[in-house]
Amino acid sequence: IGIFEGMAEADVIQLMRHPTAMFETDGDLVEPGVGFPHPRTYGSFPRVLGKYVRDEGVLTLEEAVRKMTALPAVWMGQSERGLLREGAIADVVVFDFGTIQDQAAYTDPHHYSTGVLHVFVGGVAVLENGEMTGQRPGRFLERLREGGSPVR
Repeated sequence: IGIFEGMAEADVIQLMRHPTAMFETDGDLVEPGVGFPHPRTYGSFPRVLGKYVRDEGVLTLEEAVRKMTALPAVWMGQSERGLLREGAIADVVVFDFGTIQDQAAYTDPHHYSTGVLHVFVGGVAVLENGEMTGQRPGRFLERLREGGSPVR
């Protein structure tokens, strides 16, 4: 399901509540401070958590997190991701629900979201106490078929 700028807010909310809707972003990978990326590059997920979950109550926190993690992992065939459990790959974001919020704007897009405290990718800290660590363990993930072969 795609959500686009020109859509009515009521339609956006209806789509967000659909049981199979997942949250993702097509935000660009950019060098901080370079160019004029779309604000979603810096704040797609914090916007959902801050605006739609905390402030407007469109979804529960648990359902929003599921739509950002477990549901996309299943769709991508990445059974070792998306849940906090023993043996799973530790892709973890620790955030303050009271302060998480996107800060980027069209006219001034290079602003990290507030309320994101720690980020671990594959168990490696890439953000500690709100500061980048310089580690870059991320990699491209392909959608996998049953049995583990990539969908092409």
